[in-house]
Formats: sequence, C-alpha cells, structure tokens
Amino acid sequence: MTASAIPGESIDLQIADLLGEVQFPTNKDALVDAAREAGASNEVLSMLDGLPEQDYADVGSVTRLVSGNYGPGLSG
Repeated sequence: MTASAIPGESIDLQIADLLGEVQFPTNKDALVDAAREAGASNEVLSMLDGLPEQDYADVGSVTRLVSGNYGPGLSG
C-alpha cells in the first residue's frame, strides 16, 4: 500500500511518508520528482509543485509550508 492510499491520513503525513527517502537539503523540483516516483496523489503533487522555488532543509520545512498554504482543512 502506498502512503497516499491510506484513508484519512493527513496531507502532512502523506508528504512525510513520500519524502522519507529524499536526501535533504533539496529543492522543490527534486521534491516533486521524488513524490511522483513514490506514487503521490495528484493533490499532493499539486501542493508540492505550488511551493516556492527554494532549498528545503528537511521534511518539516516542507510540511510547515504546505500546512501554512493550505490551512487546517487539509492538514487535519
């Protein structure tokens, strides 16, 4: 079962699961590519693709931005 197939799992957890193998620091394009290879849903890919073009130090820096951009309705 892929991380994105777990019903009710928050977006933050899906992203953390999908990016667990990513070598940080990394950039947005590498995050999107890694999530796509891991089988991320279109919703998650769209969120990651909407992130600013910058380097990310760790998974937490990615999920904080996603939570901030998409609000509690998707992170809870």
